[in-house]
Amino acid sequence: MTFDRRVAVVTGGGQGIGAAAVMEFLGRGARVAVLDLDCAPLDAQLAGDGVAPGLASRCLRVSGDCTDAAVVSAFFDRVESAFGPVDILFNNVGQSARERGALFVESREEVWRFVLEVSLLTAMRASRRVAPGMKARGFGRIVNMSTDAAFVGDVGLADYAAAKMGVVGFTRSLARELAPHGVTVNAVCPGAIRTRAHDQLNPEVLARIVADTPAGFIGAPRDVAAAVAFLAGDDARFITGQTLLIDGGRWML
Repeated sequence: MTFDRRVAVVTGGGQGIGAAAVMEFLGRGARVAVLDLDCAPLDAQLAGDGVAPGLASRCLRVSGDCTDAAVVSAFFDRVESAFGPVDILFNNVGQSARERGALFVESREEVWRFVLEVSLLTAMRASRRVAPGMKARGFGRIVNMSTDAAFVGDVGLADYAAAKMGVVGFTRSLARELAPHGVTVNAVCPGAIRTRAHDQLNPEVLARIVADTPAGFIGAPRDVAAAVAFLAGDDARFITGQTLLIDGGRWML
């Protein structure tokens, strides 16, 4: 499966799962644009030993805040000018409250609002930008990042679970709307994946997640990136509105 002549956008693609997806798309021939607060880890990865020559030239990296509507709009303007219309959107950006996380009865509304903004509204905002063009051209792939915490309901992650279950509902509704126009919309729900963000979870929450994972180990970003690439490819043309859990069996649909 290749992505020759395809243009892919990965939000939050500077590191972790997002960067793994960027490398997956680049390795399969796509031109890829990334919007992230910090693109330095991806820059280093593209410059590293063993990376095929020319990959970096097909990757537009823009440092910016995905929660800022003006920044997002300017980013997509730049992508379309440099590469052309967007064929694939991976709404990867998002995060839990991390060090500000707490039991719900001890939580603060300003933290809920931040989590909802970065984990749900960013996906809606980016999708709103590309969906009309995909519909008009009769082709598009949107993959949204959710989490298995939305299904499990981990203690201490009430705001994050709410935001990411919102992503699932958004995915289903948008998939139904766009399916007649050749555009698929799906969600991936990682569980315990080794990333820098994951390491910032409350240690007790992290230990409980790992203990509840039947596979008995923490996954790697490439485990999610491979699934994203499949859903973005032509082989998945008849799959839409679906939610794929990538969590070693912690939650089974």
